[in-house]
Amino acid sequence: MAVLQLKYPTLLDMARRKDPDGKPAVIAEILNETNGILDDMVFKEANDGHTEKTTVRTGLPSATWRKLNYGVANSKSQTAQISDSCGMLEAYAEIDKALADMNGNTAEFRMSEDRSFLESMNQMMATTLFYGDTDTNPERFNGIAPRFNLSTAPSGANLIDAGGDDAAANTSIYFASWGPLTGYGIVPKGSVAGFQHRDLGEQTLEDAAGGKFQGYRTHYKWDLGLTVRDWKHWGRICDIKTSALTKSGSTGADLVDLMIQMVERLPEANLGKRVIYANQTVLSYLRRQITNKSNVRLSLEEVAGKKVVHFDGIPVRRVDKIVNTEALVA
Repeated sequence: MAVLQLKYPTLLDMARRKDPDGKPAVIAEILNETNGILDDMVFKEANDGHTEKTTVRTGLPSATWRKLNYGVANSKSQTAQISDSCGMLEAYAEIDKALADMNGNTAEFRMSEDRSFLESMNQMMATTLFYGDTDTNPERFNGIAPRFNLSTAPSGANLIDAGGDDAAANTSIYFASWGPLTGYGIVPKGSVAGFQHRDLGEQTLEDAAGGKFQGYRTHYKWDLGLTVRDWKHWGRICDIKTSALTKSGSTGADLVDLMIQMVERLPEANLGKRVIYANQTVLSYLRRQITNKSNVRLSLEEVAGKKVVHFDGIPVRRVDKIVNTEALVA
């Protein structure tokens, strides 16, 4: 993984490399605290401005068993070009100058107040990474769920139905593989670490009634997109009816069995960093199954000082923006 991290850094790596004043790096650390997917997601600059164009192979050439005195027909592989664009998420944080200066450390006080804006942007970005759909919100980017949302599509081969029968009270477990050949985040070409922070300094602000006062304004801008280059290394266990889950799996979805099925569908060659994402509801059932000693596929391991559930050696991360109100998948 060392080569992967050098070539395809995380958001925090990019922030540390490109901005010497350290502020975006501090911001990136804050974002990683509450959005676990950013710890795994690797990034590269888009190869066409705000868009990443990738050519994927959709079919292999044919080969022929040749007989003496008979030739071999020509053949070729089939490819398709996919374009993934970046979305632009922005916010302005404003604070009364007198209030900020009263604290005695204006910069620290402003950052503490700006955390709410950062958290809001972080939650919106996490939601888009899973549920963004340019068919309904063209200003965003396509997340993971819409790419695994149709059983008749090629990616439907890695879509497993957990059997939920509620029209809009389900959740999913997502399998990802982060790497240059499997999937990665994209940032606009030439951008500053994807996440940009600009201190606009002292400004004349207005209250709701139009009254003016002096304040500080900060501009936050986060341009980000997602490319799933090879869907065969990704997957989704969908239609998990949360109200029917049990810690034994005797009723409702048998999460362990479903996850075994998905692991077996993934290619043996692990070309990226595999991670499983689930929300608190699902993860709580998985953690309780660790106590079942006969189940050797689940383990609780320490990673960077934190206890992390692993399934077949793959870390399972909690992402709270994976909702329990997903609609049934077609």
